[in-house]
Amino acid sequence: MIGILEPGITHLKGDEMSRVNSIKNAWLLVEEGEIVDYGSMDTCPKFNIETKDLKGQWVLPAFVDSHTHMVFAGPRHNEYVMRLKGKTYAEIAAEGGGIINSAKLLQSMDEDTLYELSMKHAYDAIASGTGALEIKSGYGLSVDAELKMLRVIKRMKADLPIVVKATFLGAHAFPPEFKNDHEGYISQIIDEMLPVISEEGLADFIDVFCDEGFYNPEETDRILKAAISHGLKPKIHGNELGITGGVQVAVANQSLSVDHLEHIGDAEIACLKDSNTMPVALPGSSFFLKIPYTPARKIIDNGLPIAVASDFNPGSSPCNNLWFIWSLACLYNGMTPEEGFNALTINAAKAMDLEKTHGSISKGKKACLVFAGPFEHINEIPYWFTKNHSNKVLMSK
Repeated sequence: MIGILEPGITHLKGDEMSRVNSIKNAWLLVEEGEIVDYGSMDTCPKFNIETKDLKGQWVLPAFVDSHTHMVFAGPRHNEYVMRLKGKTYAEIAAEGGGIINSAKLLQSMDEDTLYELSMKHAYDAIASGTGALEIKSGYGLSVDAELKMLRVIKRMKADLPIVVKATFLGAHAFPPEFKNDHEGYISQIIDEMLPVISEEGLADFIDVFCDEGFYNPEETDRILKAAISHGLKPKIHGNELGITGGVQVAVANQSLSVDHLEHIGDAEIACLKDSNTMPVALPGSSFFLKIPYTPARKIIDNGLPIAVASDFNPGSSPCNNLWFIWSLACLYNGMTPEEGFNALTINAAKAMDLEKTHGSISKGKKACLVFAGPFEHINEIPYWFTKNHSNKVLMSK
């Protein structure tokens, strides 16, 4: 059994991330979906309850995926081929591809069909060990379509066996009709979308794509402050395409996380040190787009925490298998297996505001568990880089 933490530990940073607490030959007591107690077998009380012998398997806390775009209307495999032929992400977007392409598909799809497609993706993630999901809107880019996405996510929250958090990402891009009228679309977000989202309880978080060619820090700050006034907690897409102020605006607004960070300098490191904002790496998108990877080694060596998420989406990371994402984090973000594990569990829970209930084996937390292996060592898990190691999952919400 690995991933054991004392209650009250909310995240791990710097050298702490290299440690994974474990018990060999362990027992674990679960009652009504909650971890009640655990220990080594030589301390196991006699229970007159149903038991299960896991016969050498490893027990891990389920992964927490703190950054996904799981609700979308269809794949973008044609753009994949365009990239294989040499076009860049920016060139594809300029030709009407990218986020705008996904928005066109989603706007024409009915809510029930969108829900069914999205539920299939969610159950695939659960089967590979994910025990909590964040899901963003952002492929609507109109009042009706953004609200449709969020209503789909609300249905998923009710129907899935795991905790789901909804993030409003209306500020994902500018719709073509607002290309030269940023103020017009921002006003739609603030004046038309946010009041309905608040009234219907459609979102937990607000996110903005603060980067080159998208939303600048001033626009981002304005949207975040409006959303905060409606009770939404902020998160940020930042510094994927360059050092553009995303970290600073995230920290200034006490964001739960700032995600991407393929580009990060000393000023951003210093800013994060003075904050409670979790840096989040998304190696799946770096792998698929062939862009730089978040320098996790630099972040950790500066005493900071870091989380890792899938960024599951149809354009830049069509992968919701966090076992593979763990391998990428080790191979290309410079993380050790132990650091990758903590980045996908307790730190990811912190990035999703779930550190009190998820992300570790701790008394009082939800019994979201994965049974896997057996393995010789934790190193072996990301070593097998294409395998779903989950033998069985136990989920609770």
